Amino acid sequence: MSKKRKKVNKKTRLFKRWKQLSFGGKIWRFVWVTVLALFGFSIFQVLFCAVFNPPITPLMVTRFFEQVKDPDRAVRFERDYVRLDKISQNLVNAVVVSEDGLYLYHHGFDVKQLKMSYIEGKKGRRHRGGSTISMQTAKNCFLPHKHSLARKAVEAYYTTLIEKIWSKKRIMECYLNVIEFGDGIYGCEAAAQHYFHHSAEHLTRREAALLAVCLPSPLKMNPGRPGPYLSRQASVVQGRMSKYGRINLDAKREDLNPRYLKEMDETLWDFVWWVVTDGETLTPKKKK
Repeated sequence: MSKKRKKVNKKTRLFKRWKQLSFGGKIWRFVWVTVLALFGFSIFQVLFCAVFNPPITPLMVTRFFEQVKDPDRAVRFERDYVRLDKISQNLVNAVVVSEDGLYLYHHGFDVKQLKMSYIEGKKGRRHRGGSTISMQTAKNCFLPHKHSLARKAVEAYYTTLIEKIWSKKRIMECYLNVIEFGDGIYGCEAAAQHYFHHSAEHLTRREAALLAVCLPSPLKMNPGRPGPYLSRQASVVQGRMSKYGRINLDAKREDLNPRYLKEMDETLWDFVWWVVTDGETLTPKKKK
């Protein structure tokens, strides 16, 4: 029997099996095949980006269409990927102390900050920032910037994947290359060239601090022309940089501060369990 005939027979058998399934069986088969396909695609994405920077991200596409639709906004796309060794250590230090002080200690999630954000949200207060650099990298590389519980769940999934597959150095490298620093300005090299007219490799402590404090609101702040508020915030970050010292992305966990390692023992599942069972205080309930 020829190979072509074997393939035809195989397709015929599969089609017959599909027809024999009940309606519920067909729905179930469709669901698990879709889930398996999405899982395989996500693994491929993360493995690909472990070596190569993403050619384009969902946010880049979103911003492009926003610019096209708005006559008052220029259509801009500035991006220039560079290796981590071509990025100033000042910027690494600045983004860690500004965005995620325990970056080297956690496994993708700062559970204590997530709990505080959850409590403040329930009380109707302004949400405290609980997003780590790993979470921001997952969001910026793979997901649209839409606020929804489903998006948050998928973000947590991708965060877990990159923490398992990538190194801390790779996460930082990818983060600094895709993060938004302005309208149509992506990555630290494009930002350094746009705002300071030199490469990211030569960013000073002040310039790095100005870029770091713009990250929460990159469309509203201009590090090239900082106002009083931006200047004050950058000075605060510079002070923290002096206190923290150099962030060593090559550090092994056994060389890190045991106190902070213990604080970062909690996982995302601990947070989920806390929400389900308590979700009111930062301390566990006392056993009766």
